[in-house]
Amino acid sequence: MKAILLVSHGSRSPKTKEEIVVLAGVLRQRLPQDIVEFAFLEIEAPSIPEGIDICVSQGATVVIVTLNFLNAGRHVDQDIPAIVLTAQKKYPKVKLVISKPIGQHAQIPNLFIDLINEAR
Repeated sequence: MKAILLVSHGSRSPKTKEEIVVLAGVLRQRLPQDIVEFAFLEIEAPSIPEGIDICVSQGATVVIVTLNFLNAGRHVDQDIPAIVLTAQKKYPKVKLVISKPIGQHAQIPNLFIDLINEAR
């Protein structure tokens, strides 16, 4: 079974977690065949290791760690891969995959154009 783990940075603002909860709900509706959970790098719970544990406890054999980060940087290039590597050692029979950050998606310029047009 495949799981999508939506990973965000984390924030002290309660609104941030609320937005992630809503986004995860939308993903659950659009991907009903998959487990969809969320986790945070820091500040907020669940942590990334806890999120992976939740996915595996629900029967995931593949976990796609989906980065809700705009660009590459220390967290995307070093911190999250290190966390996922540790989880891979804990769950050697589970395939753990990390997505690219959002900003590397081909449709991101169109998203910015939409945002610019809405602001006009």
